[in-house]
Amino acid sequence: MASAIGIAACTGRGDPVPAPALRPIPSTAASDEPALQPVEDDVETNAATTGIIEWREIVDGVEDGFLTVPLDYAEPDGATIELYVTRHRATRDDARIGALLVNNGGPGSAASSMGINATRWFGEPITDRFDVVAWDPRGTGISGGSVDCIDDDEYDTFFARPDITPDDDAELAELRELSERFAQRCIDRVGPALAYIGTNNSARDLDAIRRALGEQQVSFFGFSYGSELGATWATLFPTTVRAAVLDGAADPDADSFESSRQQRIGFETALSTFLADCSADSECDFHNDGDAEGAFDDLLSRLDDDPLEVSDDRADVNLGVAVTGVARAMYNDGFWPALERALSDAENGDGAGLLQLQDSYYQRTTDGEYTNLLESFQAILCADDPKRLTIEQADAEALELLEFGPRLFPYTAGSYACTFFPDAVDPRIAVTGVGAGPILVVGTTGDPSTPLDSSRNMAAALEDGRLVVVEANQHTGYNANACIDDTIHDYLIQLVAPPSETRCS
Repeated sequence: MASAIGIAACTGRGDPVPAPALRPIPSTAASDEPALQPVEDDVETNAATTGIIEWREIVDGVEDGFLTVPLDYAEPDGATIELYVTRHRATRDDARIGALLVNNGGPGSAASSMGINATRWFGEPITDRFDVVAWDPRGTGISGGSVDCIDDDEYDTFFARPDITPDDDAELAELRELSERFAQRCIDRVGPALAYIGTNNSARDLDAIRRALGEQQVSFFGFSYGSELGATWATLFPTTVRAAVLDGAADPDADSFESSRQQRIGFETALSTFLADCSADSECDFHNDGDAEGAFDDLLSRLDDDPLEVSDDRADVNLGVAVTGVARAMYNDGFWPALERALSDAENGDGAGLLQLQDSYYQRTTDGEYTNLLESFQAILCADDPKRLTIEQADAEALELLEFGPRLFPYTAGSYACTFFPDAVDPRIAVTGVGAGPILVVGTTGDPSTPLDSSRNMAAALEDGRLVVVEANQHTGYNANACIDDTIHDYLIQLVAPPSETRCS
């Protein structure tokens, strides 16, 4: 990671004033590498897929509806799918700027709730002035192409019971068989749509929503994977970008190995911080006489050898369940007290707390139902990734990755995430943002999932990426402090882009 240069301090919470609805539309600069700039925002392409949304009011100021879009944009007259779209109208008509399209990440999250619950996601400076528009991306929620590969009662079988450190060929074969069976389920249940749920098509959907709204330009606010979606849209449709915030941005140029390496370092660093804090604090439930680190290693070793039974109808808390639960708690230090208790309880023979954290990661409800997040997540990643590792290559990568997260990611076998999925027909394009104007990229110092390195790489990949560094132990930076909120609000409302490497403490 490059050293921070020219860091600007910012404090306070001002009341931004309305700004012009559109920024000047730039000319699209010529590129020495046309393949890196697949601009699609031409009139002919747009006119071929313009649809309408028939809005229905849910409550005062909040609406929903469906938009029909092509399954394959290369065949606009072919098969179609419907996108479920929601909108929270700007509360101040006199100050309305335009539409702000939003995405909460994943990939695989059904984002439509962001429009319905816009006031919970965003501050008044945004909800006063923007129509907050959200949608379930294709392959998620109730939009078309939804990925539902396994039944709710099979989640433990596929995601909790497998041994992540197989001791013999039989256990290794079981992991491989589960991965192949999962992929085949996705192929059989999703059908032809599986090939068209990648990020490129979601970015085209975003532009289709813009056209259905009748807006010349729109703004965008994406969290986590939403940053990748927003950057792809800004690369494909640069003249339609009024402003874009990419919060918790992933490295757009990282392949699957490099992305895993970055994340493992991020999560391992967060865990080290948690354990060091616990060792230094005698009030920590997992203090263990100042050696939380040693106690953690001993606990996970015991869980690998002797998992804890919680109930007859659930998977035992083995090493895989434990590390998934711990990883869930690393997303925000607000979860750390719960993790302290869960680890202490497990140390005393009760694994319920760790199982509950794992259930939170998989978005399991109290009645035993799951969202399709993990299924959509894998399917979308494989639609974006042109690489298909063989079993042998995946196993070799797993051993190579061990050094980057030995405490939290002790996997000794490959994930085979895309090994058994069909080849990608439309891999995600290279991100450039050429012609889109200044784009605000937010990176957080203690972000385990999209470490600051990856957000800095996103800013560098964009033609005019402006990185703002937030000092906090959490994934994504918005709402971490007044400084970052004001910076984002000023940019979205007044189109004031801060200098890159601005820091919010």
